[in-house]
Amino acid sequence: MNERTVIIDGVDPQIFYGVNNNNVNLIRNLFPKLRMAARGNVMKVIGEESETLLFEKKVKELEAYASKYNKLPEDVIIDVIKGEPPKAVNAEGVIIFGQNGRPISPRNANQSKMVRSFAQNGLTFALGPAGTGKTYIAIALAVAALKNKTCKRIILSRPAVEAGEKLGFLPGDMKDKIDPYLRPLYDALEDMIPQLKLKEYMESDVIQIAPLAFMRGRTLNDAVIILDEAQNTTKHQMKMFLTRMGMNSRMIITGDLTQVDLPRTTQSGLLQALRILRGVDGIGIIEYGKKDIVRHPLVQRIVDAYELREKQADDEFDKSLSDTVAD
Repeated sequence: MNERTVIIDGVDPQIFYGVNNNNVNLIRNLFPKLRMAARGNVMKVIGEESETLLFEKKVKELEAYASKYNKLPEDVIIDVIKGEPPKAVNAEGVIIFGQNGRPISPRNANQSKMVRSFAQNGLTFALGPAGTGKTYIAIALAVAALKNKTCKRIILSRPAVEAGEKLGFLPGDMKDKIDPYLRPLYDALEDMIPQLKLKEYMESDVIQIAPLAFMRGRTLNDAVIILDEAQNTTKHQMKMFLTRMGMNSRMIITGDLTQVDLPRTTQSGLLQALRILRGVDGIGIIEYGKKDIVRHPLVQRIVDAYELREKQADDEFDKSLSDTVAD
């Protein structure tokens, strides 16, 4: 008799084992000659060597499928163990398969341009109003790179600028105060990576989420680095961030120049960077518009209403200025 241990390290065991261990029970039934036990990410089997070798081979095939598609249906288990190819999944244009196997793909032309820019350039700027999916697509591209092993880690950052609220009044230590600013990044990651795997990545610093100030002095190699809400960086912060790029790394910078929360006397570092870097080889700039908004349809009407009000305010200011000069 032969005992063999198989480590499930490429996928969340909860996905692999299934609800109430249904997948494990199915695998056990399909290998009736083996005695099997599963705990955590370890599966142990006892039986004839040829059977345990086949078991390991099939489990690794199932693990690869579950890692790619973020799900493991019973019909796929049966097909793989019986030596038949599983039913084909349409992956055309898919960046990554999120929770429960949900495909995450570009939803408009500019999102597709952003995917191409990431593949072709070391640095991509994604600019546009709220709701265009620029941050979500950026994180999907980073997670896909991590899964495909084209990078070793993901660095996500945001400037912690107070947009009306004061950090000092929030409860807890500095991490507790900063986390609400980073919450949108956590939300996107939780859509794409199973909870246990995400926790493992964050505890081992494979995925790091930190305020922009924590980037100073670092050189980031073999990484996908994302700066979100970049319109709220100062000129010095932006230059500092851009010079963090190390070997075999790619950067994505997202922002909305209509939502700058800096003091009126402080120029946005994003605006200055765009003026300086536009046209530089190896840098892509994707500019989203209102037509690219992919949230609730009401979001686009809200953006339109605010733009109209700002235009009216500018017109009133110009008229007031003209009247003053005439007087």
